[in-house]
Amino acid sequence: MSAGEQPAVLDLPAIQAIFDRSPFISFLGLKATALDHAKSTFSARMPLRPELERRAGTKQFHGGPIASFIDTVGDFAIGMLAGGGVPTINLRIDYLRPSVGDYLDATAVVRRAGKSTAVIDIDVFGPDGKLVAVGRGTYSPSVS
Repeated sequence: MSAGEQPAVLDLPAIQAIFDRSPFISFLGLKATALDHAKSTFSARMPLRPELERRAGTKQFHGGPIASFIDTVGDFAIGMLAGGGVPTINLRIDYLRPSVGDYLDATAVVRRAGKSTAVIDIDVFGPDGKLVAVGRGTYSPSVS
């Protein structure tokens, strides 16, 4: 991209195509569910699969896949505006309650989008609509 050229803004099908091409993200089964460029929000769903359970048969998500989910949703909240996935600089996660159920939903909000860093807040909800985890990520949207 040359100086002054704007990156391509991604829509849901473009993000889903990126998800589907990624070996790790496709393993997690992530589905892009909503975005709003004007509000700088992005949402996705992660279905439960046996490999993501904390203990077999409990339907409780392990914290590791939740962290990956938070990172990916945060990444694409700024990535949808930057034209693709961007590197993570820092990630903080607070687990609020056990995440039990057939899926998790996450919504990310871009709090600040600067030239070299972007700060994103990510909320994760269980199927019952209860908040189960929150994350804050810092990403680098201007990598050449």
